[in-house]
Amino acid sequence: MRIGYIKYFAFLLVLIAACSCNRNSSKAKEQTVFKGLYSFGPEIKSFKDCDSGREFWVTDSSAQLELQYSQLNFEKPYEPVYVEVEGIKSKSGKEGMGSEYDSTLVVKKVIKITKEIPQDICN
Repeated sequence: MRIGYIKYFAFLLVLIAACSCNRNSSKAKEQTVFKGLYSFGPEIKSFKDCDSGREFWVTDSSAQLELQYSQLNFEKPYEPVYVEVEGIKSKSGKEGMGSEYDSTLVVKKVIKITKEIPQDICN
C-alpha cells in the first residue's frame, strides 16, 4: 500500500515538472515583430521602438542586421535606419556594452531595413 502512494506521488512530481518546463519554453520562443529605428557603430547597437519610444540594446542573432546595415554604405556610423525585425526582448546584463539599457532586443529575423524613415510610423 505504501509503495502505491510513493509511485503516485512520484508520478505527480514528474507531471508537474513536465508541465512547468513546457510552459517556460513556449514563452521563451515567442517572437514579436518590432518596428523602429536601428543605429549601429563601434560602441552602439541600439533600437528605438516606434510604438513605445523605448530604446533597447540589440543583439543580432540573425547575423543579417549588421550586415544589411553596412551594405547601406553610410559615410559615418550611427546613422539611424528604419527596420522591421522579428525578435525577443530580454533583460539586459548588469555589465558589458548593453548594460546601460534596461532591455535587450535579440533579433532573430530581419524583415525590412531602409534608409527611408516613414514619418507616419516613427515620429
